[in-house]
Amino acid sequence: MKKAFIILLTTVMATVVSAQFGKFTPGQKLRAAEQFVANYYVDTVNEDKLVEDAIRGMLNELDPHSSYSTAEETRELNEPLQGKFSGIGITFNMNQDTLYVIQTVAGGPSERVGILAGDRIIEVNDTVIAGVKMKNSRIMKMLRGKKGTEVDVKVLRRQAGQPDDTVAFTITRDDIPIHSVDAAYMVDKTTGYIRINKYALDTPNEFKEAFKKLEKAGMKNLIIDLTDNGGGYLNAAVELVGELIEKGKMVVYTEGKNSPRYENFSNPSGRKPLFTDGRLVLMVNQYSASASEITAGAIQDWDRGVIVGRRTYGKGLVQRPFPFPDGSMIRLTIAHYYTPTGRDIQRPYEKGDKKKYAQDILDRLNSGELMHEDSVHYIDSLKVHTLVKGREIYGGGGISPDKFVALDTTHNTKYYRNVMAKGLLNRYAISYVDAHRKELTKRYKNDDAFVADFEVTDEMLAELVEMADKEKVEFDQEQFDAARPLFAMIVKALIGRDAFDDQTYFKVYNTYDPIFKEALRVINSDEYDQLLNP
Repeated sequence: MKKAFIILLTTVMATVVSAQFGKFTPGQKLRAAEQFVANYYVDTVNEDKLVEDAIRGMLNELDPHSSYSTAEETRELNEPLQGKFSGIGITFNMNQDTLYVIQTVAGGPSERVGILAGDRIIEVNDTVIAGVKMKNSRIMKMLRGKKGTEVDVKVLRRQAGQPDDTVAFTITRDDIPIHSVDAAYMVDKTTGYIRINKYALDTPNEFKEAFKKLEKAGMKNLIIDLTDNGGGYLNAAVELVGELIEKGKMVVYTEGKNSPRYENFSNPSGRKPLFTDGRLVLMVNQYSASASEITAGAIQDWDRGVIVGRRTYGKGLVQRPFPFPDGSMIRLTIAHYYTPTGRDIQRPYEKGDKKKYAQDILDRLNSGELMHEDSVHYIDSLKVHTLVKGREIYGGGGISPDKFVALDTTHNTKYYRNVMAKGLLNRYAISYVDAHRKELTKRYKNDDAFVADFEVTDEMLAELVEMADKEKVEFDQEQFDAARPLFAMIVKALIGRDAFDDQTYFKVYNTYDPIFKEALRVINSDEYDQLLNP
């Protein structure tokens, strides 16, 4: 009887639903399912989470880059590309559960009230943040806020030969720039170097500023470092490329099933570009993606410069944002990016298999592609020719370099990776600068002097090993010896960053980086012309 009743009830419900709704469209079916759960499910449900999970599940069946983000995630995604946020203007690191000020933004709110590099912020608005294992994200929320609002902080300041002093400050929040140009300096008398970490709204202006500074210093040739640059705004890439090639040339075009072909050209306003004659080398690696690949693809297609490094990531899908009223957002893939020769930047993928897609870099490592140029296999049907010199280049995903540079894993031992994973190199550098800040600034008048003369001693590396021992990182003498040059370089680079600025880090890092060394060699040799005129 009970079984018959259940069958009858189910039949009645089905009849009611059918009568009420008629034939469902897929969208109606999804909305009805959510309503059934909300109105008839036996227990309380979180409707917001159910809907968000449903959206994510739907997008997971598509390409690897269509995604859903909550309101908070959307803010976090967008903020770095907007070029600014409102805060107190410090670069900080958490060192043993204490906020350690690395640098203050020049002319920013913290510098204006007297916060110094090396200060430890121990309280924010009467909330203790030191020694309480508070997450970085929560601390950042406490320090950030609307422009013009105030935040009270207490700072522990170390003073040479005296007890630490506690100082209270009231800081008025202001707009803080987020820079996308990490470094811009002269490598030699005629070669400039600019490193770009992302393509944000203000990236083209930052690039122009950096370029003009180097031009005044005598730059004739330019290296642009796009390694590890994950991309950003398409328009920023188009505008930047427009400074490097003749006006009126196609930079990239987009096309999709529901998105007609749209072509982007350099300098549509007709303005004269900055740099079309000198030698140009772009540094790329397997983490250079999206807008970085648009830049590299256009430069290669127009034979404007030489690409040095390793095949880029292969992210050539255009996402259009679809925001919801609550601040959440769907980023839906609507088209592909194509270089001027028609190469599809996007590497192959299987719909719904994001896990396999995410393993691509590991697959490249295991196949030997990152270490051996002859491990890269090109498909002949994807061969095209550059637009000026007629050189053979290939599509099929990512931009392959004109000059390959192997990934050097010689020094990257398991012991090094374990020390790095614990954050100990960073912690050691902070501690060292904290103890030697006055000595460093007195001895080295500028970062060039530091790069040329500072040496990481055996004693310093022994202190690092001792720190690792305390964190229970198992010591391996053979692996330590193999990694010694890498340990010394990273420690020096981090000390340089903390004592001077980010640019110092890259000045040190580039003395070691094989891609930079090859880029510099090529730009100053006859091989540059040979690569562009095979």
